[in-house]
Amino acid sequence: MIRKKHTVLFFVTVLAILLVCAGPVGAAKTFFAVATGGTGGTYYPLGGALAQALSTKILDLIVTAQSGNASTANLNLIRSHGIESAFVQNNTAYQAYNGLDQFAGNPVKNVRGIASLYPEVIQIVTLKSANIRSIKDLKGKRVVPGDRGSGTAVDAENILQSAGMSFKDFGSLDWLSFAGISQRMKDGQADVGFITAGIPTSSVMELTSQSDIAILGLDDALIKKITDTWPFYAKVTIPAGTYRGQEQAVNTVAVMAQWVVDADIPDDIIYQLTVALWEKGKYVLRKKGDQADEAPSAAAIMAEVHAKGKDVTLETALDGMAIPLHPGAAKYYREKGMIK
Repeated sequence: MIRKKHTVLFFVTVLAILLVCAGPVGAAKTFFAVATGGTGGTYYPLGGALAQALSTKILDLIVTAQSGNASTANLNLIRSHGIESAFVQNNTAYQAYNGLDQFAGNPVKNVRGIASLYPEVIQIVTLKSANIRSIKDLKGKRVVPGDRGSGTAVDAENILQSAGMSFKDFGSLDWLSFAGISQRMKDGQADVGFITAGIPTSSVMELTSQSDIAILGLDDALIKKITDTWPFYAKVTIPAGTYRGQEQAVNTVAVMAQWVVDADIPDDIIYQLTVALWEKGKYVLRKKGDQADEAPSAAAIMAEVHAKGKDVTLETALDGMAIPLHPGAAKYYREKGMIK
């Protein structure tokens, strides 16, 4: 059963819409939450937009979004049935389902997929004053590899392992969210931050407004070693000009952001959510007799609120889906001829 609970909404506008769409007094409402990430990342605004769009299209279902501590923490919430759904990285979802790495001996067997959303680019952000030209130059530096328990921290560890390094090589090590990384680097208290998110990332853009930064590129040999070892990663290029002062394109690797769900959620609920994610529909009527206006897909709304929302497409919905689909989502993709 889906838990009947309230969660903190991201945007005041979401609350306003829910109030006008609440329907007749006394009507039963089902609450469904999406755990996202820190306020400085991409999960946060996209999760808020997704929740708002779904709530206005599905009768008697209130979808809310709440900030979270990123992939690993969100998957632990799924395991304990503490949240209905979450945004996570596909590599961390695979590790969770199969009980690998940080999930060894404690797999998340109840996690299921709804959709892959967009590529999450691993950005190694450095202060230009730190004179870092290669991954080996991180030795002895003050590094923040993401928040403790986050998918970003796992990405940092994997890249370092491929380069023959570890966290022990750093001069100092701290664990912070994207916003915390930005602040620490603005204060001159860290040389490097790992950020895995859609580009451009708001926390990096904020950092460039006060500090001169560089995005560390990975050479082809290192990228090949990373992708050969961990098939979740793919080579990507951060285009020149993505951030202020970034004059050259930068090669790095990426994973996929995915929307995952607790397997216990009923199939009909997940089917409705999947349809609303990808298809146009009608807004929920405010009262009997009103005319229902056409509502865009949730994916279209996400494209309006963030640049990475434009990468959320049905064509890539199953890319990197290395865990089982929820039956409700699978029903939709089967109808679209995308799976058998």
